[in-house]
Amino acid sequence: MSTASDNVLVARDLQKSFGGLSIVKGVDLEVRRGERHAILGPNGAGKSTLFNLFSGAFPPSAGSIELNGRPIGGLSPEQINRAGLARSFQITNVFGKLSALENIRMGVLARHGVRFNLWRRVSGMQAINDEARALLEQVRLGHRADTPAADLTYSEQRSLEIGMTLATGAEMILLDEPTAGMSRAEAAYIVELIRQVTVGKTLMMVEHDMSVVFGLCDRISVLVYGKILATGTPDEIRANRDVQEAYLGEEVH
Repeated sequence: MSTASDNVLVARDLQKSFGGLSIVKGVDLEVRRGERHAILGPNGAGKSTLFNLFSGAFPPSAGSIELNGRPIGGLSPEQINRAGLARSFQITNVFGKLSALENIRMGVLARHGVRFNLWRRVSGMQAINDEARALLEQVRLGHRADTPAADLTYSEQRSLEIGMTLATGAEMILLDEPTAGMSRAEAAYIVELIRQVTVGKTLMMVEHDMSVVFGLCDRISVLVYGKILATGTPDEIRANRDVQEAYLGEEVH
C-alpha cells in the first residue's frame, strides 16, 4: 500500500461528461513517484479525455485530482505545468519554421520566466542556449540543431517534442501515444530514448502498442468504458482474467 508521499498524481472519483454523455466515470488512480505508468485501453475508453483532465485541457465534472498533494482539477494548463506536470500530444506539436534548437529554447525560456523583448537578443543569452543545446543532445538531436523542425523526420519530430516537454523542467511527464505511426525500428528508438530521458522523473503514457507498454512500464492501468478495470505490474495485468476478457481477448505474451 502506497502512502500519500509516495504518489505524485492522485485522482479520486474523477468524472467527465459532455452534455449527457459520460466519458470518464469515477476514476480512482495513483501514480507513484518515479514510476513509468501506462494507461491501456481500447478506442473510446476515455484515455485521451483522462489525459486532458490531468493536463488541464478539460475541467473535471466531478471528483478530484492532486499533484504532489495540491489540488489541480480545473487549473489551466499553464498553472498545472508550473506545478510540475508537462504533456506531449498524440499529434506532433512543434514549430515547423523554427530550428530544432529554437523549439527547445522556447521551452527553456518559458521555464525561466523570460519573456520576448525586442531589445534583448536571445542568441546572446549564453546560459539559456547552453541548456537548450544540452537538452537537444539528450534527445539525440544535437546534430540537427539548425534544421527547421518541419524538415526533421517524423521520429525526430517526436524526439524534439519530448525534448520540449523536458525543457519545462516538470517532474511528471505525460506522453500521448509517443510511438503512433512509427515503424518497429522507429518505435524501438523512441522507447529507448524515453527510457533514458525519464530517469528520475515520473512518466505516465497512453500507448496502443502493447510491446511498448509491457516492455517499458512499471505499472499499467487498464481503462474500459471510462473506468479503471485493473492496475498492476505487467505480469499482473497479463494474468488478469477480467482484463483478458474485456480488452486483451487472450493472454498477452
